[in-house]
Amino acid sequence: MSLNVAVQMDPIDRINIAGDSTFAMLLEAQARGHTLSYYTTDRLAMRDGNVFATVEPLQVRDVKGDHFTLGAPERVALETFDVILMRQDPPFDMNYVTATHLLERVHPKTLVVNDPIHVRNAPEKIFVTEFPDLMPPTLITRDLQEIKAFRDEQGDIVAKPLYGNGGAAVFRLTRDDLNFGSLYDLFATTFREPWVIQRFLPEVKAGDKRIILVDGIFAGAVNRVPSEGDLRSNMVRGGAARETDLTSREREICERLGPSLREKGLLFTGIDVIDGNLTEINVTSPTGIRAIRRLGGPDIAALIWDAIEAKRG
Repeated sequence: MSLNVAVQMDPIDRINIAGDSTFAMLLEAQARGHTLSYYTTDRLAMRDGNVFATVEPLQVRDVKGDHFTLGAPERVALETFDVILMRQDPPFDMNYVTATHLLERVHPKTLVVNDPIHVRNAPEKIFVTEFPDLMPPTLITRDLQEIKAFRDEQGDIVAKPLYGNGGAAVFRLTRDDLNFGSLYDLFATTFREPWVIQRFLPEVKAGDKRIILVDGIFAGAVNRVPSEGDLRSNMVRGGAARETDLTSREREICERLGPSLREKGLLFTGIDVIDGNLTEINVTSPTGIRAIRRLGGPDIAALIWDAIEAKRG
């Protein structure tokens, strides 16, 4: 089976191919004989209800500094593709939301991975709150009195932007941290949306586990260990990737999430678990599959394409 595949992503010349999950998916698609086209969200257009993009034929290779070749641009109706990979990184802003509305016009005739309706309706730091018994104590607000009360109750807390990504602007605040007021003022000025406030989990020093699910089924995992002197374990922030296995608690979490992920058409998701606590369900552009493969784990890109081909078959 040969599929006509478009990828909606960030500028391909800027990606770090060593850790980029989208790139791994493109390499696998090309190896299977699928035809690839590339575009960025600024090349989307809708006219009279029909959605188009100016796309460029794409070839990829796993060579740092020489990882892609683009062909001549062409304006194409998105409904002519078999599959569209929606893989641009957050911020989950109005540009991101608008892209989901446009892709909704062609899905499911053209299979959009992940389903744009549910990507829009399941932002990772809100969707996860559907499973409160799996989470650490969590508050979503920008109300100062709510945050103060939560901090008084929980002691050490972590604050992060509701629609942030990659560990950006994640802070730990102790019960008596004198920076609390200044940090609140900074967040209030910088971010219009609410923030996520969670109880600090000391075991983050042992790692923040990224677990990948494909069509709601556990596919692989990597333990991301923070660098010395940093709270954040994200690999883009210096976290180290370590081989890992799932605990019985983590398997329980995967089994609980699986049916909801399948129902919502969230074929490729990455969940974050710290010390048995679910903290995020990443549905926009999860990372980690290349690190898992390098550490001897399964070829998750192949599992993703197996699932896509089954849905297109």
